[in-house]
Amino acid sequence: MANSNGAGPTPGGAQASYGLTAATVVKNGRGVLYRISVLVAGSAAGTAYNDNTVTSPANAIASIPATVGIYEVVWPCSTGIVIVPGTGQTVSVSFE
Repeated sequence: MANSNGAGPTPGGAQASYGLTAATVVKNGRGVLYRISVLVAGSAAGTAYNDNTVTSPANAIASIPATVGIYEVVWPCSTGIVIVPGTGQTVSVSFE
């Protein structure tokens, strides 16, 4: 698959979590968040974190737009990857 400017392959991640509607630790420890797919729009944006807890995640790395779409992130995480969908959102992510 080509990246958004058509120049070469886009990394996709070897793992995925599908249909997330609540705060979820998708990976503990080092990893890379590659892509966030918003499957169902929400009334508020969500957030992706470099952390390993859902109780009070810190270290925000990306905002998850409230609109349906596929968003490239490609962000290395040293602690873990936590996804907190916005109100009403359903999202999927790819990572490794």
